[in-house]
Amino acid sequence: MSFDSIRVQIPGDEYWQQQIKCQDACPVGTDARGYVRAIARDDFESAYLIARGPNPLASICGRVCGAPCEAACRRGSIDQPIAIRALKRFVAERFGPESFTADTLKPSELLKRVTGLASGRECSGREELQALGAVLDGATESPPNGAKVAIVGSGPAGLAAAHDLALLGYRPTVFEMEPIPAGMLAVGIPEYRLPRDLIRAEVDVIRALGVTFVCNTQVGKDISLEEIRGEHQATIIAVGAKRSRSIPLPGGDGPGVLGGVEFLRDVALNNRSPASTLSRLGARVVVIGGGNVAYDVSRTVIRQTGYDVSRSVLRQATGGEVHLCCLESIEEMPADDVEILEGHEEGVRLSASLGPVEILRDAGGAVESVRFKRCLRVFDEAGRFAPAFDEQDLTTIAADTVIWAIGQAPDLSFIDPAGDIKLTERGLLECESETWRTSAADVFVAGDIAYGTRLLIDAVASGKQCARSIHAHLSGQPLQAECRLVQIDRPDYRREPDYEKLPRTEVPTASAETRRGSQSEQVEQGYARPQAVTEACRCLDCGINTIFDSEKCILCGGCADVCPEFCLHLVSCERLEGDAGLSDLLRGRYGGVDLAEMSAIVKDETKCIRCALCAQRCPVGAITMERFGFSERWVRSTSGSSV
Repeated sequence: MSFDSIRVQIPGDEYWQQQIKCQDACPVGTDARGYVRAIARDDFESAYLIARGPNPLASICGRVCGAPCEAACRRGSIDQPIAIRALKRFVAERFGPESFTADTLKPSELLKRVTGLASGRECSGREELQALGAVLDGATESPPNGAKVAIVGSGPAGLAAAHDLALLGYRPTVFEMEPIPAGMLAVGIPEYRLPRDLIRAEVDVIRALGVTFVCNTQVGKDISLEEIRGEHQATIIAVGAKRSRSIPLPGGDGPGVLGGVEFLRDVALNNRSPASTLSRLGARVVVIGGGNVAYDVSRTVIRQTGYDVSRSVLRQATGGEVHLCCLESIEEMPADDVEILEGHEEGVRLSASLGPVEILRDAGGAVESVRFKRCLRVFDEAGRFAPAFDEQDLTTIAADTVIWAIGQAPDLSFIDPAGDIKLTERGLLECESETWRTSAADVFVAGDIAYGTRLLIDAVASGKQCARSIHAHLSGQPLQAECRLVQIDRPDYRREPDYEKLPRTEVPTASAETRRGSQSEQVEQGYARPQAVTEACRCLDCGINTIFDSEKCILCGGCADVCPEFCLHLVSCERLEGDAGLSDLLRGRYGGVDLAEMSAIVKDETKCIRCALCAQRCPVGAITMERFGFSERWVRSTSGSSV
């Protein structure tokens, strides 16, 4: 009888780190497992401090992060992932800067509490505040007095860079073209998703570290980049992508055709000037795009028409509508499922698999309708963007206004093409992938302008990395990551009753009718305490691992018999396939012996729920439940001393 081979991996230090999938997926290495398990044991303050450790925008991320941690969550392969982002919001509302008043918010105390939580950080990454512990005492008590660093753009990348640079003792000045700091966080994300008071609270913490914000200042118009570089020892360009993309179409030029990013900005700033997009918003709106921004635009249009009394009357008289049209099928749409569902509840009319052909206008030049053709496919067999259409299958949708939401592009008009800062063929700034340094020695980039549009948390990570690079550039002391690992036996390890049976606790939301009439009414209402604790108890605690002692194991198979997820198997060694390390192991242990006569226990990590039944069942104590931990810190490569 023949059996299929089994591909196996011998666990090493990196393997154990990657088992904590939520943390491994987070660009700044947030120990999501750590704060979720803290919530499960009712330790909410520790949970917030763990979440805040590597992330200066933890409260904002609790509302609008793309949550790659949830996408990676091991629980998702069993039923549904843990609601990690919602749990972060739960603790941030209680212990984050938004929980303080202007009189009680003391950033120095907040950051000292974050760094003081040593016992709660079993798995701390290199972006933790502890990595800057040597400079925190001075930096949080008084403004930094080191070299001056300019940051162009106050979005998530600029804010994260300013935060870490201040903690490293530098004097950051952030230049922002908008009247308020925070960039696209403040003018690109609708208020119903991200409260403005929360943004101000996060920014106030960074401001209190000694960071200077210069708003209403557009680089290239109000001040030149060369002037900024002349007054600062280093400069970060973190302007983001704030210009809407569009497709050239017949009828596409003229009134009634708007950019989605510009529309969201005008709503955020309540810009009602004659030139604003709000003054040109008609009753029947077609939004072109299939991502989250397209839904932000569509849902904001619905709220805007409900907010504006005169336009509400017009909508009732004309049967006002918001259509969202995209190339992709519903299954292919890049928008999050929750955006699609909530948009549908609020009245967004989705028309999938349509590509725009022409914008039709009446005799006076006003938009009358949009003509589309059926999209048969978006990508070819190789996964490349190559849409194919049925040219004969046409659809016309009546419209007064068309809003593009198919992507964003940066505005780099302030860069002199004949200067020392070079651009790539894609129109982005040429930079080194590891240091984010441009072709000019004193200029660095961070965020979307460095690598294209990604998640908010990616921008935070690049801002922090950029701060490290500037520190190395200005101090002459590059930083290297040093990692210490530990694995501790937990004989007292126990789980909550029936944790594996708990369904995901959905985040409560306001009714569609309530939220439809206000730009500020929060859609997600957040967890109450019992809901948060219940959801946190679903976490599989992937820092815990089943460790097998082969010297004790008698290969009885009892562990495989009791495993509820069938993740343990007793197999013949001849079925094992792996790298050279596996061959060396088998040769060293069973050299000269027929592998068909030898057996091994193999484990499918994707199925393990850390229930400990195998350890309890083992008659010889060969299986232990052990907690893996690691601590990463920065060291100066020239001297080896800790930062």
